[in-house]
Amino acid sequence: MMTTDQQIRTYGGWRRSRGMGLLGLGAAQTLTVFAAITVLLIAASISLTVLAWVAAPAVLTIALLMLRWDGVPLAAGITRRVRWLIGTTRGYTSYRSGLMAVGEHAWQLPGVLAPTSLLTVVDDSGGDYAVVYNRRLGTMTVTLRCAATSTWLADSQATTTWVANWGGWLANLGYVPSVKHVAVTVDTAPDPGSRLSDYMTGRIVPHGPAAARRVLQRLVEVSPSAAADVETRVSLTFSPAASPSKPKDVDEALAEISRTLPGLQDSLGGCGLTVLGRATTDHLTAIVRTAYDPAIRGDVARLAGRGGTDLSRWLDWDTSGPIAAEEHVDRYVHDSGTSVTWSMHEAPRQNVHADVLARLLAPGPYPKRVSLVYRPLPAGDAARVVESEVNAAQFRQAYHRAQKRDESARDLADRERANQTAREEAIGAGVGLMSLFATVTVVDAGDLGKAVADVESRADVAKIRLRRMWASQAAGFAATLPCGVCPPQLSRHWPR
Repeated sequence: MMTTDQQIRTYGGWRRSRGMGLLGLGAAQTLTVFAAITVLLIAASISLTVLAWVAAPAVLTIALLMLRWDGVPLAAGITRRVRWLIGTTRGYTSYRSGLMAVGEHAWQLPGVLAPTSLLTVVDDSGGDYAVVYNRRLGTMTVTLRCAATSTWLADSQATTTWVANWGGWLANLGYVPSVKHVAVTVDTAPDPGSRLSDYMTGRIVPHGPAAARRVLQRLVEVSPSAAADVETRVSLTFSPAASPSKPKDVDEALAEISRTLPGLQDSLGGCGLTVLGRATTDHLTAIVRTAYDPAIRGDVARLAGRGGTDLSRWLDWDTSGPIAAEEHVDRYVHDSGTSVTWSMHEAPRQNVHADVLARLLAPGPYPKRVSLVYRPLPAGDAARVVESEVNAAQFRQAYHRAQKRDESARDLADRERANQTAREEAIGAGVGLMSLFATVTVVDAGDLGKAVADVESRADVAKIRLRRMWASQAAGFAATLPCGVCPPQLSRHWPR
Protein backbone atom coordinates (compact mmCIF):
# COMPACT_ATOMS: atom_id res chain seq x y z
CA MET A 1 0.00 0.00 0.00
CA MET A 2 1.34 3.39 -0.95
CA THR A 3 0.88 6.45 1.22
CA THR A 4 1.54 10.07 0.38
CA ASP A 5 2.18 12.84 2.86
CA GLN A 6 -0.12 15.76 2.20
CA GLN A 7 1.38 19.10 3.07
CA ILE A 8 -0.70 21.06 5.59
CA ARG A 9 -1.19 24.72 4.69
CA THR A 10 -0.04 27.25 7.28
CA TYR A 11 -0.71 30.97 7.59
CA GLY A 12 1.23 33.86 9.05
CA GLY A 13 2.78 37.23 8.32
CA TRP A 14 0.92 39.36 10.83
CA ARG A 15 2.92 42.32 12.03
CA ARG A 16 2.43 45.35 14.21
CA SER A 17 2.44 48.70 12.42
CA ARG A 18 5.64 50.43 13.56
CA GLY A 19 6.23 53.52 11.46
CA MET A 20 9.42 55.56 11.29
CA GLY A 21 10.57 54.99 14.86
CA LEU A 22 13.50 53.48 16.72
CA LEU A 23 13.82 51.29 19.80
CA GLY A 24 10.20 50.25 19.56
CA LEU A 25 8.96 53.85 19.71
CA GLY A 26 6.72 55.72 17.34
CA ALA A 27 7.90 58.59 15.18
CA ALA A 28 6.71 61.29 17.60
CA GLN A 29 8.16 59.45 20.60
CA THR A 30 11.49 58.98 18.85
CA LEU A 31 11.70 62.70 18.04
CA THR A 32 10.84 63.54 21.65
CA VAL A 33 13.64 61.31 22.97
CA PHE A 34 16.15 62.78 20.52
CA ALA A 35 15.04 66.29 21.46
CA ALA A 36 15.55 65.54 25.16
CA ILE A 37 19.03 64.15 24.48
CA THR A 38 19.88 67.21 22.36
CA VAL A 39 18.76 69.52 25.16
CA LEU A 40 21.05 67.68 27.58
CA LEU A 41 24.02 68.00 25.23
CA ILE A 42 23.43 71.71 24.64
CA ALA A 43 22.98 72.36 28.36
CA ALA A 44 26.22 70.51 29.15
CA SER A 45 28.09 72.62 26.61
CA ILE A 46 26.82 75.83 28.21
CA SER A 47 27.47 75.19 31.90
CA LEU A 48 26.95 72.65 34.65
CA THR A 49 24.36 74.93 36.27
CA VAL A 50 22.13 74.87 33.19
CA LEU A 51 22.65 71.10 32.94
CA ALA A 52 21.50 70.68 36.53
CA TRP A 53 18.30 72.61 35.78
CA VAL A 54 17.32 70.63 32.66
CA ALA A 55 18.70 67.22 33.59
CA ALA A 56 15.80 66.12 35.78
CA PRO A 57 12.93 66.88 33.35
CA ALA A 58 14.89 65.60 30.33
CA VAL A 59 15.87 62.33 32.00
CA LEU A 60 12.31 61.89 33.31
CA THR A 61 10.91 62.36 29.80
CA ILE A 62 13.32 59.82 28.35
CA ALA A 63 12.54 57.34 31.12
CA LEU A 64 8.77 57.65 30.71
CA LEU A 65 9.03 56.94 26.99
CA MET A 66 11.77 54.29 27.04
CA LEU A 67 10.89 52.22 30.10
CA ARG A 68 8.04 49.77 29.74
CA TRP A 69 5.83 47.76 32.04
CA ASP A 70 4.36 44.62 30.44
CA GLY A 71 5.08 46.06 27.02
CA VAL A 72 3.38 49.44 27.69
CA PRO A 73 5.43 52.66 28.00
CA LEU A 74 5.30 54.17 31.48
CA ALA A 75 3.97 57.43 30.05
CA ALA A 76 0.96 55.66 28.52
CA GLY A 77 0.32 53.68 31.71
CA ILE A 78 0.48 56.75 33.93
CA THR A 79 -1.76 58.73 31.58
CA ARG A 80 -4.34 55.96 31.59
CA ARG A 81 -4.30 55.71 35.37
CA VAL A 82 -4.67 59.47 35.79
CA ARG A 83 -7.67 59.48 33.46
CA TRP A 84 -9.13 56.58 35.44
CA LEU A 85 -8.78 58.49 38.70
CA ILE A 86 -10.44 61.55 37.15
CA GLY A 87 -13.29 59.43 35.84
CA THR A 88 -13.74 57.68 39.19
CA THR A 89 -13.83 61.00 41.03
CA ARG A 90 -16.51 62.34 38.68
CA GLY A 91 -18.60 59.17 38.93
CA TYR A 92 -18.10 58.06 35.32
CA THR A 93 -17.42 54.45 36.37
CA SER A 94 -20.77 53.99 38.15
CA TYR A 95 -24.04 53.49 36.28
CA ARG A 96 -27.64 53.39 37.47
CA SER A 97 -30.70 53.04 35.28
CA GLY A 98 -34.46 52.81 35.53
CA LEU A 99 -36.16 53.80 38.74
CA MET A 100 -32.77 54.07 40.47
CA ALA A 101 -31.75 56.94 38.19
CA VAL A 102 -33.21 60.42 37.96
CA GLY A 103 -33.32 62.64 34.88
CA GLU A 104 -33.55 62.33 31.14
CA HIS A 105 -30.89 59.60 31.00
CA ALA A 106 -32.80 57.23 33.29
CA TRP A 107 -33.49 54.81 30.43
CA GLN A 108 -30.48 54.33 28.18
CA LEU A 109 -27.58 51.96 27.70
CA PRO A 110 -24.37 52.61 29.66
CA GLY A 111 -21.10 54.16 28.55
CA VAL A 112 -20.16 53.98 24.89
CA LEU A 113 -23.55 52.45 24.05
CA ALA A 114 -25.50 55.49 25.32
CA PRO A 115 -25.71 57.27 21.92
CA THR A 116 -27.00 54.16 20.13
CA SER A 117 -30.55 53.55 18.99
CA LEU A 118 -32.17 50.65 17.17
CA LEU A 119 -33.75 51.16 13.76
CA THR A 120 -35.92 48.65 11.90
CA VAL A 121 -35.54 48.32 8.14
CA VAL A 122 -37.86 46.39 5.83
CA ASP A 123 -35.97 44.47 3.15
CA ASP A 124 -37.05 43.55 -0.37
CA SER A 125 -38.39 40.14 0.67
CA GLY A 126 -40.88 41.66 3.08
CA GLY A 127 -38.93 40.80 6.22
CA ASP A 128 -37.19 43.22 8.51
CA TYR A 129 -33.83 43.55 10.18
CA ALA A 130 -32.30 45.81 12.81
CA VAL A 131 -29.68 48.51 12.42
CA VAL A 132 -27.77 49.88 15.41
CA TYR A 133 -27.38 53.60 14.78
CA ASN A 134 -24.69 55.47 16.69
CA ARG A 135 -25.83 59.08 16.77
CA ARG A 136 -22.48 60.41 17.97
CA LEU A 137 -20.26 58.67 15.41
CA GLY A 138 -22.85 58.48 12.63
CA THR A 139 -22.20 54.76 12.05
CA MET A 140 -24.77 52.05 11.34
CA THR A 141 -24.26 48.38 12.18
CA VAL A 142 -26.04 45.38 10.67
CA THR A 143 -25.53 41.91 12.14
CA LEU A 144 -25.74 38.68 10.16
CA ARG A 145 -26.61 35.47 12.01
CA CYS A 146 -24.37 32.71 10.71
CA ALA A 147 -23.69 29.02 11.17
CA ALA A 148 -20.02 28.16 10.80
CA THR A 149 -18.86 24.82 9.45
CA SER A 150 -16.29 23.20 11.71
CA THR A 151 -12.89 22.61 10.15
CA TRP A 152 -12.74 19.31 12.02
CA LEU A 153 -15.54 17.98 9.79
CA ALA A 154 -13.99 19.05 6.49
CA ASP A 155 -10.93 18.00 4.55
CA SER A 156 -7.89 20.24 4.26
CA GLN A 157 -8.68 21.22 0.67
CA ALA A 158 -12.09 22.62 1.66
CA THR A 159 -10.55 24.47 4.60
CA THR A 160 -7.93 26.02 2.33
CA THR A 161 -10.65 27.16 -0.06
CA TRP A 162 -12.66 28.73 2.77
CA VAL A 163 -9.66 30.65 4.09
CA ALA A 164 -8.76 31.85 0.59
CA ASN A 165 -12.34 33.03 -0.03
CA TRP A 166 -12.39 34.75 3.34
CA GLY A 167 -9.19 36.58 2.43
CA GLY A 168 -10.76 37.64 -0.85
CA TRP A 169 -13.90 38.81 0.95
CA LEU A 170 -11.83 40.97 3.27
CA ALA A 171 -9.80 42.32 0.35
CA ASN A 172 -13.00 43.37 -1.43
CA LEU A 173 -13.95 45.51 1.56
CA GLY A 174 -11.21 47.90 0.48
CA TYR A 175 -13.41 48.76 -2.51
CA VAL A 176 -16.47 49.46 -0.35
CA PRO A 177 -15.56 52.80 1.24
CA SER A 178 -18.68 52.91 3.41
CA VAL A 179 -17.62 49.83 5.42
CA LYS A 180 -15.90 51.09 8.55
CA HIS A 181 -15.09 47.76 10.17
CA VAL A 182 -16.29 44.17 10.41
CA ALA A 183 -16.56 42.14 13.61
CA VAL A 184 -16.84 38.35 13.66
CA THR A 185 -18.10 37.21 17.06
CA VAL A 186 -18.42 33.69 18.43
CA ASP A 187 -20.72 33.71 21.46
CA THR A 188 -20.71 30.54 23.59
CA ALA A 189 -22.37 29.68 26.89
CA PRO A 190 -23.42 26.57 28.78
CA ASP A 191 -26.93 25.62 27.78
CA PRO A 192 -29.33 26.89 30.47
CA GLY A 193 -31.48 23.81 29.98
CA SER A 194 -34.71 25.77 29.62
CA ARG A 195 -35.47 24.60 26.09
CA LEU A 196 -34.91 20.93 26.85
CA SER A 197 -36.84 21.24 30.11
CA ASP A 198 -39.83 22.84 28.38
CA TYR A 199 -39.70 20.27 25.60
CA MET A 200 -39.61 17.27 27.94
CA THR A 201 -42.11 18.63 30.46
CA GLY A 202 -44.81 18.88 27.82
CA ARG A 203 -44.20 15.31 26.64
CA ILE A 204 -43.95 13.33 29.88
CA VAL A 205 -47.29 11.72 30.58
CA PRO A 206 -48.19 11.54 34.30
CA HIS A 207 -49.27 7.89 34.12
CA GLY A 208 -46.09 6.75 32.35
CA PRO A 209 -43.65 4.25 33.92
CA ALA A 210 -41.92 5.74 36.96
CA ALA A 211 -38.49 4.47 35.83
CA ALA A 212 -38.86 6.15 32.45
CA ARG A 213 -39.89 9.43 34.04
CA ARG A 214 -36.88 9.34 36.37
CA VAL A 215 -34.50 8.71 33.45
CA LEU A 216 -35.91 11.64 31.48
CA GLN A 217 -35.82 13.96 34.49
CA ARG A 218 -32.20 12.99 35.15
CA LEU A 219 -31.38 13.66 31.51
CA VAL A 220 -32.83 17.16 31.80
CA GLU A 221 -30.78 17.82 34.94
CA VAL A 222 -27.39 16.81 33.53
CA SER A 223 -27.76 18.00 29.93
CA PRO A 224 -26.79 21.68 30.55
CA SER A 225 -23.35 20.56 31.72
CA ALA A 226 -22.84 18.58 28.51
CA ALA A 227 -24.34 21.02 25.99
CA ALA A 228 -23.68 24.58 24.99
CA ASP A 229 -25.24 27.46 23.09
CA VAL A 230 -23.00 28.57 20.21
CA GLU A 231 -23.81 31.55 18.01
CA THR A 232 -21.69 33.09 15.27
CA ARG A 233 -22.32 36.67 14.18
CA VAL A 234 -20.81 38.91 11.51
CA SER A 235 -21.43 42.59 12.26
CA LEU A 236 -20.84 45.08 9.45
CA THR A 237 -20.45 48.70 10.51
CA PHE A 238 -21.08 51.31 7.83
CA SER A 239 -20.14 54.97 7.81
CA PRO A 240 -22.55 56.79 5.46
CA ALA A 241 -20.34 59.88 5.55
CA ALA A 242 -17.57 57.92 3.77
CA SER A 243 -19.86 56.79 0.97
CA PRO A 244 -19.32 58.39 -2.46
CA SER A 245 -23.07 59.07 -2.76
CA LYS A 246 -23.07 61.14 0.47
CA PRO A 247 -26.56 60.32 1.83
CA LYS A 248 -28.37 63.41 3.04
CA ASP A 249 -30.38 61.81 5.83
CA VAL A 250 -30.88 58.57 7.74
CA ASP A 251 -33.41 57.17 5.27
CA GLU A 252 -31.04 57.55 2.32
CA ALA A 253 -28.23 55.96 4.35
CA LEU A 254 -30.42 52.97 5.22
CA ALA A 255 -31.44 52.60 1.58
CA GLU A 256 -27.80 52.51 0.48
CA ILE A 257 -26.97 49.90 3.14
CA SER A 258 -29.86 47.76 1.89
CA ARG A 259 -28.36 47.91 -1.61
CA THR A 260 -24.84 47.05 -0.40
CA LEU A 261 -25.71 44.21 1.98
CA PRO A 262 -26.86 41.49 -0.47
CA GLY A 263 -23.52 41.31 -2.26
CA LEU A 264 -21.51 41.13 0.96
CA GLN A 265 -23.94 38.65 2.48
CA ASP A 266 -23.99 36.27 -0.47
CA SER A 267 -20.19 36.25 -0.72
CA LEU A 268 -19.90 34.78 2.78
CA GLY A 269 -21.33 31.51 1.49
CA GLY A 270 -17.94 30.52 0.06
CA CYS A 271 -16.12 31.22 3.34
CA GLY A 272 -17.44 28.24 5.30
CA LEU A 273 -20.40 30.21 6.64
CA THR A 274 -24.11 29.72 6.17
CA VAL A 275 -25.96 33.00 6.61
CA LEU A 276 -29.15 32.27 8.54
CA GLY A 277 -30.48 35.79 8.16
CA ARG A 278 -30.11 39.31 9.40
CA ALA A 279 -30.56 39.94 13.10
CA THR A 280 -33.88 41.47 14.05
CA THR A 281 -34.70 43.93 16.81
CA ASP A 282 -35.76 41.18 19.20
CA HIS A 283 -32.60 39.19 18.51
CA LEU A 284 -30.20 42.06 19.20
CA THR A 285 -32.16 43.13 22.27
CA ALA A 286 -31.98 39.60 23.68
CA ILE A 287 -28.20 39.42 23.08
CA VAL A 288 -27.54 42.69 24.91
CA ARG A 289 -29.91 41.86 27.77
CA THR A 290 -28.46 38.42 28.45
CA ALA A 291 -24.91 39.79 28.23
CA TYR A 292 -25.60 42.26 31.04
CA ASP A 293 -27.79 39.88 33.05
CA PRO A 294 -26.60 36.31 32.36
CA ALA A 295 -28.83 34.83 35.06
CA ILE A 296 -31.91 35.34 32.86
CA ARG A 297 -30.45 33.65 29.78
CA GLY A 298 -32.82 30.71 30.20
CA ASP A 299 -35.89 32.93 30.59
CA VAL A 300 -34.99 35.02 27.55
CA ALA A 301 -34.37 31.87 25.49
CA ARG A 302 -37.78 30.56 26.55
CA LEU A 303 -39.50 33.80 25.49
CA ALA A 304 -37.59 33.91 22.21
CA GLY A 305 -38.68 30.34 21.51
CA ARG A 306 -42.32 31.44 21.48
CA GLY A 307 -41.88 33.47 18.33
CA GLY A 308 -40.58 36.66 19.95
CA THR A 309 -44.02 38.10 20.77
CA ASP A 310 -43.52 37.75 24.49
CA LEU A 311 -39.93 38.99 24.23
CA SER A 312 -40.82 42.22 22.43
CA ARG A 313 -43.48 42.88 25.06
CA TRP A 314 -40.98 42.86 27.92
CA LEU A 315 -37.76 44.11 26.32
CA ASP A 316 -36.76 47.01 24.11
CA TRP A 317 -33.43 48.60 23.25
CA ASP A 318 -33.44 51.25 25.98
CA THR A 319 -34.25 48.74 28.73
CA SER A 320 -31.92 45.99 27.50
CA GLY A 321 -29.00 47.39 29.48
CA PRO A 322 -28.21 46.79 33.15
CA ILE A 323 -30.06 48.29 36.09
CA ALA A 324 -26.74 48.88 37.84
CA ALA A 325 -23.14 48.54 36.68
CA GLU A 326 -19.80 49.34 38.26
CA GLU A 327 -16.54 49.47 36.33
CA HIS A 328 -13.38 48.50 38.19
CA VAL A 329 -9.81 48.60 36.96
CA ASP A 330 -9.70 44.87 36.30
CA ARG A 331 -13.35 43.83 35.92
CA TYR A 332 -16.86 45.00 35.10
CA VAL A 333 -19.74 44.24 37.49
CA HIS A 334 -23.21 44.42 35.91
CA ASP A 335 -26.52 43.14 37.27
CA SER A 336 -26.10 39.40 37.92
CA GLY A 337 -22.72 39.05 36.21
CA THR A 338 -19.08 39.96 36.56
CA SER A 339 -17.00 40.17 33.37
CA VAL A 340 -13.36 40.48 32.38
CA THR A 341 -12.28 41.58 28.89
CA TRP A 342 -8.94 41.18 27.13
CA SER A 343 -7.57 42.60 23.90
CA MET A 344 -4.95 41.07 21.63
CA HIS A 345 -1.50 42.41 22.39
CA GLU A 346 0.44 40.25 19.98
CA ALA A 347 -0.58 37.99 17.10
CA PRO A 348 1.09 34.59 16.55
CA ARG A 349 4.73 35.06 15.62
CA GLN A 350 5.02 31.75 13.81
CA ASN A 351 2.96 30.28 11.00
CA VAL A 352 -0.18 28.57 12.28
CA HIS A 353 -2.83 26.18 11.00
CA ALA A 354 -6.33 27.23 9.99
CA ASP A 355 -7.83 25.90 13.24
CA VAL A 356 -5.47 27.81 15.55
CA LEU A 357 -8.38 29.68 17.17
CA ALA A 358 -10.51 26.57 17.68
CA ARG A 359 -9.56 26.17 21.34
CA LEU A 360 -10.18 29.84 22.14
CA LEU A 361 -13.56 29.86 20.40
CA ALA A 362 -14.74 26.50 21.72
CA PRO A 363 -17.47 26.47 24.40
CA GLY A 364 -16.29 26.49 27.99
CA PRO A 365 -17.81 26.34 31.47
CA TYR A 366 -18.61 30.06 31.44
CA PRO A 367 -20.32 32.42 28.96
CA LYS A 368 -17.69 33.82 26.60
CA ARG A 369 -17.63 36.12 23.59
CA VAL A 370 -14.64 36.41 21.25
CA SER A 371 -14.71 39.13 18.58
CA LEU A 372 -12.22 39.51 15.76
CA VAL A 373 -12.44 43.08 14.44
CA TYR A 374 -11.12 43.89 10.97
CA ARG A 375 -10.69 47.49 9.82
CA PRO A 376 -10.07 47.48 6.04
CA LEU A 377 -7.90 50.11 4.48
CA PRO A 378 -9.24 51.70 1.28
CA ALA A 379 -7.70 50.11 -1.77
CA GLY A 380 -6.26 53.46 -2.84
CA ASP A 381 -4.46 53.95 0.48
CA ALA A 382 -3.22 50.37 0.92
CA ALA A 383 -0.20 50.75 -1.38
CA ARG A 384 0.87 53.98 0.31
CA VAL A 385 0.59 52.45 3.78
CA VAL A 386 2.58 49.30 3.00
CA GLU A 387 5.27 51.30 1.22
CA SER A 388 5.64 53.58 4.23
CA GLU A 389 6.03 50.49 6.43
CA VAL A 390 8.72 49.13 4.10
CA ASN A 391 10.55 52.48 4.12
CA ALA A 392 10.39 52.57 7.93
CA ALA A 393 11.89 49.07 8.13
CA GLN A 394 14.68 50.04 5.73
CA PHE A 395 15.34 53.19 7.75
CA ARG A 396 15.86 51.12 10.88
CA GLN A 397 18.19 48.81 8.99
CA ALA A 398 20.23 51.76 7.71
CA TYR A 399 20.37 53.23 11.22
CA HIS A 400 21.77 50.00 12.64
CA ARG A 401 24.29 49.83 9.82
CA ALA A 402 25.38 53.43 10.49
CA GLN A 403 25.76 52.60 14.17
CA LYS A 404 27.81 49.52 13.19
CA ARG A 405 25.42 47.29 15.07
CA ASP A 406 23.93 44.02 13.95
CA GLU A 407 20.22 44.00 13.17
CA SER A 408 18.25 42.13 15.83
CA ALA A 409 16.38 38.97 14.92
CA ARG A 410 13.03 40.64 15.55
CA ASP A 411 13.90 43.64 13.37
CA LEU A 412 15.03 41.28 10.60
CA ALA A 413 11.79 39.27 10.80
CA ASP A 414 9.73 42.46 10.87
CA ARG A 415 11.47 43.82 7.78
CA GLU A 416 10.89 40.56 5.90
CA ARG A 417 7.21 40.62 6.82
CA ALA A 418 6.89 44.24 5.70
CA ASN A 419 8.38 43.35 2.31
CA GLN A 420 6.11 40.31 2.08
CA THR A 421 3.05 42.48 2.79
CA ALA A 422 4.08 44.92 0.06
CA ARG A 423 4.52 42.09 -2.45
CA GLU A 424 1.13 40.57 -1.59
CA GLU A 425 -0.60 43.93 -1.85
CA ALA A 426 0.98 44.50 -5.24
CA ILE A 427 -0.68 41.33 -6.60
CA GLY A 428 -4.13 42.18 -5.25
CA ALA A 429 -4.25 41.31 -1.56
CA GLY A 430 -6.16 43.54 0.84
CA VAL A 431 -4.60 45.37 3.77
CA GLY A 432 -6.30 46.02 7.06
CA LEU A 433 -5.87 46.41 10.79
CA MET A 434 -6.94 43.55 13.03
CA SER A 435 -7.93 43.46 16.69
CA LEU A 436 -9.26 40.73 18.93
CA PHE A 437 -11.37 41.10 22.06
CA ALA A 438 -12.45 38.35 24.45
CA THR A 439 -14.97 38.67 27.29
CA VAL A 440 -15.84 36.05 29.89
CA THR A 441 -18.74 36.42 32.33
CA VAL A 442 -19.54 34.63 35.57
CA VAL A 443 -22.66 34.75 37.72
CA ASP A 444 -20.79 33.90 40.93
CA ALA A 445 -17.92 36.33 41.54
CA GLY A 446 -16.04 33.53 43.28
CA ASP A 447 -15.63 31.76 39.92
CA LEU A 448 -13.94 34.76 38.29
CA GLY A 449 -10.41 33.46 38.91
CA LYS A 450 -11.22 30.12 37.27
CA ALA A 451 -12.84 31.84 34.30
CA VAL A 452 -9.82 34.13 33.81
CA ALA A 453 -7.42 31.20 33.97
CA ASP A 454 -9.56 29.27 31.45
CA VAL A 455 -9.52 32.07 28.85
CA GLU A 456 -5.82 32.82 29.26
CA SER A 457 -4.89 29.15 28.89
CA ARG A 458 -6.99 28.95 25.71
CA ALA A 459 -5.21 32.03 24.35
CA ASP A 460 -1.84 30.39 24.97
CA VAL A 461 -2.92 27.39 22.90
CA ALA A 462 -4.04 29.77 20.15
CA LYS A 463 -0.55 31.38 20.13
CA ILE A 464 -2.11 34.77 20.92
CA ARG A 465 -0.91 37.06 23.67
CA LEU A 466 -3.81 38.75 25.42
CA ARG A 467 -3.65 41.73 27.75
CA ARG A 468 -6.42 42.57 30.15
CA MET A 469 -8.00 45.91 29.30
CA TRP A 470 -7.03 47.68 32.49
CA ALA A 471 -9.28 50.67 33.27
CA SER A 472 -11.22 50.06 30.03
CA GLN A 473 -13.39 47.11 30.95
CA ALA A 474 -16.74 48.71 30.10
CA ALA A 475 -15.64 49.70 26.58
CA GLY A 476 -14.09 46.29 26.00
CA PHE A 477 -17.29 44.59 27.17
CA ALA A 478 -19.30 46.62 24.64
CA ALA A 479 -16.82 45.79 21.86
CA THR A 480 -17.88 42.13 21.92
CA LEU A 481 -21.58 43.02 21.50
CA PRO A 482 -23.18 43.47 18.04
CA CYS A 483 -23.39 47.24 18.47
CA GLY A 484 -20.62 48.51 16.21
CA VAL A 485 -18.20 49.47 19.00
CA CYS A 486 -14.53 49.54 17.96
CA PRO A 487 -12.22 50.79 20.76
CA PRO A 488 -9.36 51.89 18.42
CA GLN A 489 -11.79 54.16 16.59
CA LEU A 490 -13.42 55.40 19.80
CA SER A 491 -10.05 56.58 21.06
CA ARG A 492 -9.91 59.07 18.19
CA HIS A 493 -13.53 60.27 18.19
CA TRP A 494 -14.68 60.09 21.83
CA PRO A 495 -14.17 63.10 24.09
CA ARG A 496 -11.61 62.60 26.85
